[in-house]
Amino acid sequence: MKPLIIIANTPSPNTKILLNATANGARISGLEPIVLTPFEADASHILTAGALIIGTTENFAYMSGALKDFFERIYYPCLEETQGLSIALYIKAGNDGQGAKNSVERIVTGLRWNHVQEPLVLSGDFKPEFADACHELGAGMAEGLKMGIF
Repeated sequence: MKPLIIIANTPSPNTKILLNATANGARISGLEPIVLTPFEADASHILTAGALIIGTTENFAYMSGALKDFFERIYYPCLEETQGLSIALYIKAGNDGQGAKNSVERIVTGLRWNHVQEPLVLSGDFKPEFADACHELGAGMAEGLKMGIF
């Protein structure tokens, strides 16, 4: 089975909580996800992925600069080879998250990757429910990968 890869920007303790919750959710299904920062991830990771979870902060109504750097490095090497890749996105947003969501979705659409659910936008001050939602996201993606849905 190809791996579940989680690529997340974690500039704060709260975003690290979200990443850990996502990865722990995947582990409940017995999968050990590959967890990377956007700076660690490269095209070779995406070319081997069975499914992908992307986590970003909302910065200036856009995705994080780290995630943009990642997309710039992998876009052309992955363009023809990863069409149909199943992905999920979560955004920790100080505002409404729509700018970050739209910026990621434009690139994902160009890559022809498939969202398995609506992006999870976690807006405003940090709440414990945000980690619960990320945990469910990780568990759902892992289970879908194990069952061959993705």
